[in-house]
Amino acid sequence: MTRDAKTQAAFADFKARVALEALKGGETAAKLASHYGVHLTLIHRWKRALLADASSVLERGGRKQPEIDEEQVNELYAKIGKLAVTRSFLERKLKLWAGK
Repeated sequence: MTRDAKTQAAFADFKARVALEALKGGETAAKLASHYGVHLTLIHRWKRALLADASSVLERGGRKQPEIDEEQVNELYAKIGKLAVTRSFLERKLKLWAGK
């Protein structure tokens, strides 16, 4: 995992933690904003996002299904085919060259 990915994951955890605290209602959003040093509207936005996506998290078992780009898959298969042909060609030429 790259540094940027780690930072992004840590920030996502932070947002989830703050949104969960806002949902619990133990403290006001204003107090949470001052405690965590974020703007009040961010807390409301994260809270709404958490509520909107909560059902999908439970529906998929907590794991996001990867999106498959068919066009990219086809391009990769074509590249694999080209590489296989090139390897086969070079293998035959090496045998001819080594045999001399």
